[in-house]
Amino acid sequence: MESIKWIELLSYTLPAIITGIVAYSFFHLNLKNDSDKRKYLLLKELHKVALPMRLQAYERMVLYLERINPAKLLIRIAPLSDDKTAYENLLIQQIEQEFEHNLTQQIYITEDCWTVISTAKNTIIQNIRKAAMSEKVETSNKLREVILSDLLEKPSPSYVAISYLKAEVINLMS
Repeated sequence: MESIKWIELLSYTLPAIITGIVAYSFFHLNLKNDSDKRKYLLLKELHKVALPMRLQAYERMVLYLERINPAKLLIRIAPLSDDKTAYENLLIQQIEQEFEHNLTQQIYITEDCWTVISTAKNTIIQNIRKAAMSEKVETSNKLREVILSDLLEKPSPSYVAISYLKAEVINLMS
């Protein structure tokens, strides 16, 4: 008699436990799907808002790289005197000011991209300093000539960086 009661108790309890486990699994899965759906919708909305800001940051950085391109920089900024050191400092100051003006854009672009931009800036400054240290450069106009002739031998670091930015934008859009 005692064993029949255990079997009877087990026959009522076991289906209830199984039903409880199935219900828990179902509700847990349902809640997880709802949570994943909400996350997806939030990310989708964030992407709609963030993409234009990121593209604008890439545009600004391309503009910066165009402005510090030595060929365009030398045309835009004429020497104030024949002093090559003063002209060298003026060019470097312009590059640094443009860079500081665009510092906040690094929030919207990748770290690798920012590194390429910083490297291009530093390389251009190095090239200007190297040209100014040359013994054949005595005046600011001669400094301009030497910098421009160096550009004929190798591509400008700004063009290399712009190519990298373009590739990143293509990846961003796909």
